[in-house]
Amino acid sequence: MAFDTSIPVSRLRSIEELQGKLSISDEDDKLMHSVMENDQQAVDDGNLIEESINQGLGGFTPNMFYEQLVKNYRNAEHLYGKRLLQIVTGYDPRYLKKNLKIPEFQRQVRQVMEDRFRQLKNDGLLNKDGAITDKGFAHTSWIVVLQELDNLLPRGYFGEKIRKRPFAYGLRDEIHDYRKGDLYKDLDVRRSVRKALLRHHGSLVPEDLQMYRRKAKGKVTIIFALDASSSMRGAKLRTCKRAGISLAFNATQNKDEVGIIVFGSDVKTSLEPTDDFSRLLHEIIRIRATTQTNIRATIDKAITLFPHENTTKHLVLLTDTQPTTGNKPRDDTLQAIGQARAAGITVSLVGISLDKEAEELAQKMVELGQGRLYSVSNLDDVGQVVLEDYYAES
Repeated sequence: MAFDTSIPVSRLRSIEELQGKLSISDEDDKLMHSVMENDQQAVDDGNLIEESINQGLGGFTPNMFYEQLVKNYRNAEHLYGKRLLQIVTGYDPRYLKKNLKIPEFQRQVRQVMEDRFRQLKNDGLLNKDGAITDKGFAHTSWIVVLQELDNLLPRGYFGEKIRKRPFAYGLRDEIHDYRKGDLYKDLDVRRSVRKALLRHHGSLVPEDLQMYRRKAKGKVTIIFALDASSSMRGAKLRTCKRAGISLAFNATQNKDEVGIIVFGSDVKTSLEPTDDFSRLLHEIIRIRATTQTNIRATIDKAITLFPHENTTKHLVLLTDTQPTTGNKPRDDTLQAIGQARAAGITVSLVGISLDKEAEELAQKMVELGQGRLYSVSNLDDVGQVVLEDYYAES
């Protein structure tokens, strides 16, 4: 194709292209617009439901909260967590604990909670029994997406990955001078303008044009396996779920597929790899904390979920402990890793505040699985390392 060589340098500007399949239904689209147009109340409702799920609750009633608070505040804090108590009552946990013995304050807290739960039911986010409705889960999903927009977008040092199997059209790779037959979409505007300015050209000429050379791009299938045992309840689970949402968004934008496994004493939830971001989002939001940790069952399940086609297959495990179920949980886990590797699956592990013994086992797991170990002590780093692991796949 021919280029218009008379384009003034001052008229050029860079653009970004988003790809992938968001698959947002009409219902989701309406809900998301409703949330965006609503006030702080919509955000608070989403945060309340999200935190209750992360604390292992499928619903709640004001009487349940109130009785626990008044009877034993320390126990209530252990059951529900400080963040949820603050969202439900509107009071800082320290102030709440200090004043709960005052009858007038008790009545005030009870009234606040009753009004809050009544509003949630009127809005259809809870049913008459206090259980979270499908609308409540969907509402929370899009609140989380809106809160995570900055984290969902790829970081500058990430970018697309070079892979083994070719697509019809490849990835941008090396830069070369323009040659007849090059496609306009491969024009590197920034480098071309820089070259024109260095040559003191007032407009771009063919000799200034810098083009990308395409390199083959293949497909990656990744399964996000999240430990939802009781030790992950609260902040750990919230952070890891949001990391999963970020992974799902970035992978589906790159036309890759993501699967989900939620494990505790056994596999609680599994979703086959898909590029449907909306489906992944709604599945991740519903994850609740359960009991013990069975990594062997998780790996076995992952092997069955990966497609048989010749793609890059990668399993990333997020956990804060070592396996605790089975007669020989450590040996069983390593055996499962070996079976996964024999099936062409690599395995990485994101360990959250692992003790020495758990980290030693984790190191053996990733060595056998030919993946990477990320030992994380700061929860704020979880999302970054999950994306780093995804972009490291080739």
